[in-house]
Amino acid sequence: MTEAPQHAFDDATEILASALSGDSDAVASTFNAVVSRDGVVGAWDVAWCLAATMVGKLPGSGGWTLEFPGIDDARYDKRWVARFVSAYVNGDAPTGEALFGAAIADGQLPDCLLALAGSTVATLRHRAA
Repeated sequence: MTEAPQHAFDDATEILASALSGDSDAVASTFNAVVSRDGVVGAWDVAWCLAATMVGKLPGSGGWTLEFPGIDDARYDKRWVARFVSAYVNGDAPTGEALFGAAIADGQLPDCLLALAGSTVATLRHRAA
């Protein structure tokens, strides 16, 4: 796994708090502030923290396959989240970076980051239920 700076964890915590309260404008605003302050690398660090929060404790070493039924028919942002989390679980930062680059080139990164925050919150809520 890559190491994220402490402020990335702080930003991820702020994003999750906003997402948990249903404030998608605040989520977007925080991501925008991160990009303004630290560029795309900052957004990457926060996204990696969100993936870590979603996954929780990794089950050990080795390659992992995540099941995402219907993923090929999902919207761009949902497919991106599934693939990004898969990259995180497998410690595959180059694939995560490639996904970031593709989302930027496609003009989809903001939607993908919002979807990642929403998916992380949904996972946390599911675990708490």
